[in-house]
Amino acid sequence: MALRYLHTMVRVQNLETSIAFYKLLGLKETRRHESEQGRFTLVFLAPEGQEDCPVELTYNWDGDDGLPSDSRHFGHLAYEVDNIYDTCKHLSENGVVINRPPRDGRMAFVRSPDNVSIELLQKGGSLDPAEPWLSMGNTGHW
Repeated sequence: MALRYLHTMVRVQNLETSIAFYKLLGLKETRRHESEQGRFTLVFLAPEGQEDCPVELTYNWDGDDGLPSDSRHFGHLAYEVDNIYDTCKHLSENGVVINRPPRDGRMAFVRSPDNVSIELLQKGGSLDPAEPWLSMGNTGHW
């Protein structure tokens, strides 16, 4: 049996806010589908050169009362980054809370506007521990 990865789907409550968040991570919109009959919008975003590994944002036009408040049943999305410190600084400067700072120079967690956990992993080996990350505690849960 052959299997091929297609995408990961997350439901969002505010499409534009969520798109802005994923674009801060470096993803770009690769395609969009609007269904008047189904009353939903699907937006696919992926890193440059990895369009075959998208995240699908699903927005229900009439709201989504079934959306869990914490989305922890989902787990997380994981992305490798060239420099975890630069990435976390960029996100932080744009209002994203770093829930689990990269104290070890290797791993951090943030949350999307819809509480989806995003794991950021340093490409290659860990960077040398550095401030302000080294002494920064966790915020919330990740």
